[in-house]
Amino acid sequence: TVMVVGFVNTGLMNLTQAIGVIMGANIGTTTTSVLVSLNLTGIAPIAIFIGAFMILFAKKNSLKYVGQALAGFGMLFMGMELMQNAMDPLKDSEVFRNWIINADNPLVGILIGAGVTGVIQSSAASVGILQALASQGLVPLSFAVYIIFGQNIGTCVSTIGTKTNSKRTAVMHILFNVIGTVVFVVISMFLPFTKWIQAMSDNVMMQISLVHIIFNVVSTIIMFPFAG
Repeated sequence: TVMVVGFVNTGLMNLTQAIGVIMGANIGTTTTSVLVSLNLTGIAPIAIFIGAFMILFAKKNSLKYVGQALAGFGMLFMGMELMQNAMDPLKDSEVFRNWIINADNPLVGILIGAGVTGVIQSSAASVGILQALASQGLVPLSFAVYIIFGQNIGTCVSTIGTKTNSKRTAVMHILFNVIGTVVFVVISMFLPFTKWIQAMSDNVMMQISLVHIIFNVVSTIIMFPFAG
């Protein structure tokens, strides 16, 4: 999405083309949450070892790039495992347990998601953090869905620029996610949305991934006819 802002500023893309790519990018970023939910921690050290070996000893740049991708892939899962283990003690925290019991305000969930994602400027990373919390039973899905909606809004911070067209692109990105959030808050409040998600998978990390995917795919379907 940041690259799209640059393309629009230089005239390589017009705004109508840009909104289509932004919609696609929002769907594409959900793949990280799917990978995380698969829990491939067992192969992470192997991926890091092979990747590091290729980075150090491969002569072709293309192979070095493949090595970097493999090493990064392994580090993603090693990092998730470290994060899950680090958050495990929170289950015994009286303050945190009380917060979970009272965590039912949609607006608070949206603000938390938007704030965290705005700071780290990556919805994929913030969703990964949420998956780690949920895997330890620290965040119920009924509250996590609102955090996910907020995370999609928070990621728009990275597209805000100074030129006129970059501002327009940022506004399109923000509108896409805000309208999607309004639609899904209504769905979540008046329909058994979380029960539908739980019926699809018993894995809480996959449930969060499914919410992230459904949010972006449905939002795209709703708003694509109005792209122009």
